[in-house]
Amino acid sequence: MITIYIFATILFIVIILILEISNMNTPNIAKEDVLNAFQYRHATKEFDATKTISDENMTFILKTANLSPSSFGFEPWHFIVVQDIELRELLKPVAWGAPLKLDTASHFVLGLSMKAPMTKWDSDYIMHMMKNVKQFPEDVIEMYSKFYREFQERDFSLDTDKKLFDWASKQAYIALGNMMTSAALIGIDSCPIEGFHQEKVEALLQEKFEVDTEKYGLSYMVAFGYRKAEPPHVKSRRNFDEIITWK
Repeated sequence: MITIYIFATILFIVIILILEISNMNTPNIAKEDVLNAFQYRHATKEFDATKTISDENMTFILKTANLSPSSFGFEPWHFIVVQDIELRELLKPVAWGAPLKLDTASHFVLGLSMKAPMTKWDSDYIMHMMKNVKQFPEDVIEMYSKFYREFQERDFSLDTDKKLFDWASKQAYIALGNMMTSAALIGIDSCPIEGFHQEKVEALLQEKFEVDTEKYGLSYMVAFGYRKAEPPHVKSRRNFDEIITWK
């Protein structure tokens, strides 16, 4: 009886492990649903101002930014959700691509990227990320710092403040893409915006939004809400075979 019991127990454990491994390989979402979301998404020019995104759904969208990948995992970004009507009005004169979205979008987000004082290999922020966020041991911090320094100084020649900001912006755009895709997956529309005067916007951010513009710069704006009307044109893209090369 003991032998049978032991055998049954082992068999049960094996079945559980097989099921767990099987579940690990199960997709989180159907491929068709993802492609449908990409087909659905379009740059919404005007939103339905009577509809508001729920707190739960907006938090979900922002969490996909929080979970987005970044080079070396250093997350060189910050997001400001502008819901204050007066602050939205202040943005209009310096953001020519945004007024209609500022008036009608349920939520309006500013995508900030870190500047050189935050992203340079020996900055306090980078040390904070390695030590407190990633909780690397000292020997790993030393090794990681060496790799990151070589990446900046040798591999990518990030030797000016402008280059470092542009590099950080590339990371912030990953988060932008993920936010817009996650929004489309739950039926929420979006519009990325680069139509703004960067220098004037940053002066405004410093004066009215309490942003330290020595450390952060604006990479993009993005509006979220529900479309007022369906897109006037069918989505068009280059032929799939034109953009893919297999070697």
